[in-house]
Amino acid sequence: MKPTLSIIIVSFNTKSLTLDAISSVYQEGSNLSIQIIVIDNNSQDGSVEALRNLASKYENFLLIENSGNLGFAKANNQGIRKAKGEYLLLLNSDTVVKKGALGKLVNFAKETPDAGVVGPRLLNKDGSVQKGCYHFPTIGRAISEYWLGRKGYFDSFAPQGGFPVTVDVLVGAAFLITPKALKKVGLLDERYFFYFDDIDYCRRVWREGLKVYYYPKAEIVHLVGASGKKIADPANQWRRLIPSSKIYHGTLKHYLLTFILWLGQKWEKIFKKN
Repeated sequence: MKPTLSIIIVSFNTKSLTLDAISSVYQEGSNLSIQIIVIDNNSQDGSVEALRNLASKYENFLLIENSGNLGFAKANNQGIRKAKGEYLLLLNSDTVVKKGALGKLVNFAKETPDAGVVGPRLLNKDGSVQKGCYHFPTIGRAISEYWLGRKGYFDSFAPQGGFPVTVDVLVGAAFLITPKALKKVGLLDERYFFYFDDIDYCRRVWREGLKVYYYPKAEIVHLVGASGKKIADPANQWRRLIPSSKIYHGTLKHYLLTFILWLGQKWEKIFKKN
């Protein structure tokens, strides 16, 4: 029997987080027919052994073991190619799925013909709402936010209210891809090692005439940054964005945006001092 939903999780040295995420999926309670695919990017923290144990216990559980860290987009694509489900959910290893969330996401996607990507309301560990949406990052929006003080034009935000709304971009922590999107848009762009793959995919979804929906009735806890903190030390985390930003924007636009943000933040510090 073909599963309704394939859940794809990329793992890299996040053993306890990954196991907690998987456990939350199994306890979610929607009675969906699911397949879990975990792609391990050569973890060295005991993740592989623990995941092998799960794969031996559960049906429709597939473990893909990589010999190196292939990055987020490439590893997710490995999972997408092996997925048997009608719908695909790219799920970060640093998430905890709340009761009923998966069923709500799938049901909304089924009832919404123009949906290409659907994402839940993301929550912080303390239950507060996380800013899980973006506008497309343009030069005009950067100037509006960082030079003209119009908040919410460039940085992340969380839509207000409890009703579904369309947004430009959803954070890829919990990213439901519909059959239409997979057919029209295809796989993630493997040039992105980490970051910007979700922004790029949403842009392609919109270009294909489909929409990106934020669906707040489904909730998933996201422990921001926990899945990627082993890749670089805290002081240099921001550097991981640079190669992907250059791919997405182009080199010239990347440096122009960097200058706009840098100068805007500089002004803000000066004004605060005065």
